[in-house]
Amino acid sequence: MVLSCIITAVVAYLLGNLNGAIVISHLVAKDDVRSHGSGNAGLTNFVRNYGSGTSVFVILIDMGKAVAACLLGGLLLKSYGYYNEGLALGGLFVILGHDFPALLGFKGGKGILSGVTVALMMDWRIGLFVFGIFLVAYLLTGYVSLGSILSSGSFGFIYAWLHPGSLFPIIVGLFLSALIVWMHRGNIVRLVKGEERKTNLFGKGKKS
Repeated sequence: MVLSCIITAVVAYLLGNLNGAIVISHLVAKDDVRSHGSGNAGLTNFVRNYGSGTSVFVILIDMGKAVAACLLGGLLLKSYGYYNEGLALGGLFVILGHDFPALLGFKGGKGILSGVTVALMMDWRIGLFVFGIFLVAYLLTGYVSLGSILSSGSFGFIYAWLHPGSLFPIIVGLFLSALIVWMHRGNIVRLVKGEERKTNLFGKGKKS
């Protein structure tokens, strides 16, 4: 089982290094999304600088790698009776690979797309709930960051409520919630100061 855990962790981390915003910005604009705007390698900065036309490919990559990582962990650990733990392990390391990619100079994204996907893989009900929180917050305020903070911050607590006996997945859920909120610490400061930019995810630039 130890070998299965190691394989899951290593492969999931490397999958996390495959950053959708960086890959598509290179393919479409021969550019690096991290050299523009906030410098973040995420969907929001991508849309602000390149528009929403090709953002679907960013979404597919970042969500696809999370699905692959979770499934790998689940399948490798299923025979030991730890399918859910395998999903959580794969999810944990794909987010770590996305946020801190060794192959990309440890300068990655904040893990929202992959994080929502991990939530869906661990429990689709939680994933839909988390996405719903993000969508409502974004549509009401226009702040992607606020929706991201509220939705990711709730993930671990909702999982603990629905699966009180699943210790390792709960720990992973709470850790990922804390990590993604921490990755948005700069956004939190700007939100408090009233300096955060609104984003039109269906177009380009500042949301009116």
